[in-house]
Amino acid sequence: MNYNIAVIPGDGIGPEIVEQAIQVLDTTGKKFGFELNYTKLLMGGASIDVYGIPLTDETIEKAKASDAVLMGSIGGDARTSPWYRLEPSKRPEAGLLKLRKSLNLFANLRPAYLYRELKDACPLRDEIIGDGFDMMIMRELTGGLYFGERKTVEEKGVKKAIDTLTYDENEIRRIAKRGFDIAMKRRKKVTSVDKANVLDSSRLWRSVVEEVAKDYPEVTLEHMLVDNCAMQLVRDPKQFDVILTENMFGDILSDEASMVTGSIGMLSSASLNETGFGLYEPSHGSAPDIAGMDIANPIATILSAAMMLRFSLNLDEAADAIEAAVSQVLKDGYRTGDIMSEGCTKVGCKEMGRLIAERV
Repeated sequence: MNYNIAVIPGDGIGPEIVEQAIQVLDTTGKKFGFELNYTKLLMGGASIDVYGIPLTDETIEKAKASDAVLMGSIGGDARTSPWYRLEPSKRPEAGLLKLRKSLNLFANLRPAYLYRELKDACPLRDEIIGDGFDMMIMRELTGGLYFGERKTVEEKGVKKAIDTLTYDENEIRRIAKRGFDIAMKRRKKVTSVDKANVLDSSRLWRSVVEEVAKDYPEVTLEHMLVDNCAMQLVRDPKQFDVILTENMFGDILSDEASMVTGSIGMLSSASLNETGFGLYEPSHGSAPDIAGMDIANPIATILSAAMMLRFSLNLDEAADAIEAAVSQVLKDGYRTGDIMSEGCTKVGCKEMGRLIAERV
């Protein structure tokens, strides 16, 4: 079996962590009898440096022609990078938003799982986390505030910025169905997060989610306001199975959930369209301050690669092997600096990748 994978190394630590994910994928392919053919593409700051824009039409077309896209982190230090002296539409993150829209990647899956070996890295008390937690944040990715009309105007000498939050019922329905489908394969509970006490868009969201829920009688549905959900994530994360929410709320809550797991360096991510095609990336940033130092944590990218095998290539057994290898490396006491704890062995980015590949 041969598959074509578009690889976007990205910026900062992106190339380092993607390199380790590819090493693990190649090792897994040899074991399970498949081969991945990689086409490297530029996006973000790396694309700006070469083409002057964060995403070219050629990159979009090559991504569309692949079976899946594996990506590192995009962007740089907004305080010092020349990329952030450009107008917003030409900055690195604009390329990511455009790619998501161009590939119709409306469903973002962000699992937040606490490994028992990383309980010491979790900032929550033992009585709160208990035996750990396992949740999936399902974030709508191509609508809402990030894609609404925006402008800055001046009225009577006063500048005013306008950002528009818009959702239609079809956008809500398709992400809700995906969330309920995922819940059916897990613990059959959906927590739909909105701000229905204030926003019309959230009231429509809640109404459509309730309509979809009728087709999934085995799934328990609860509604939760976003501010309460933010509190509950640190008060009792074990209560959540699938968190279903819109774009901006999902962006914020998934970052909070990642820190509850002990490190954002552990949080993988998949963005899917309606056919199962997906873009797979770590949820963390590009960390330009540590780029090239061989200290970045590649586990989130490696776990994202496992998600790619599972959701886009239907190679479940191979995905299981990568996830088991990550767990075994942690059980064996190896840690990168961000998840280091007493009595463990500290390793760099390359060594962590090698150890995981070895255990596959």
